Amino acid sequence: MSEQSTEASQLTDEQVAQYLEAHPDFFVQHRKLLADLELPHESGPAVSLVERQVSVLRERNMDMRHRLSKLLDNARENDKLFDKTKRLVLALLEGRDMGDIIDALCFSFDQDFNIHYTSILLFGHEDRVPSSQARVVTIGEARQHIAPLLKNNRAMCGTLGEGELQFLFGDNAHQIGSVATVPLVHGNAYGLLAIGNRDPHYYRSSMGTLFLGYIAEVLNRLLPEHLPR
Repeated sequence: MSEQSTEASQLTDEQVAQYLEAHPDFFVQHRKLLADLELPHESGPAVSLVERQVSVLRERNMDMRHRLSKLLDNARENDKLFDKTKRLVLALLEGRDMGDIIDALCFSFDQDFNIHYTSILLFGHEDRVPSSQARVVTIGEARQHIAPLLKNNRAMCGTLGEGELQFLFGDNAHQIGSVATVPLVHGNAYGLLAIGNRDPHYYRSSMGTLFLGYIAEVLNRLLPEHLPR
């Protein structure tokens, strides 16, 4: 487009004024534009009451728009999380054995949820627990290294000591900044699910653990039937 045609396409103040004079109902048809108009009153350096009220209303309108936009963003994120969680739960339910279940969990955490590191511990003796991506340790070893994580059977988020990270994540321990863990319980604790992130501030103690607790509840209904009694 040439410079002349660009200038020709620009409206002048006079053209806008002439259009509004010819269409006095313009703002009746476009009421939303009124909220963004600035019409200062001739009150000298002082701000008139009407002008102040309009300013306050405009600020409130902008605040409400921001809040609505944030709510819509949260709703979209929740929809995505629900879809991912549904796919994961269905994949877990379709697992035929422990290997299938653990594989489905690790795949979903890695591909759908973009979790940096996943560790699944099962308590028992390696020769008696079916083979899978989960690491088998005795309950004595677990209590020796991660006893605080097994108390109260509750999920937790935050940072861990070097020894705890090494026990949970092995060679990847030095790359873990923060973790979220939840014991796996069926009568008694039979394992632990831990996820790690490189960012030391990603999993915080103030973070909600509803999702992780929910996945643990699903596992608690599926895995015990594949464990030795």
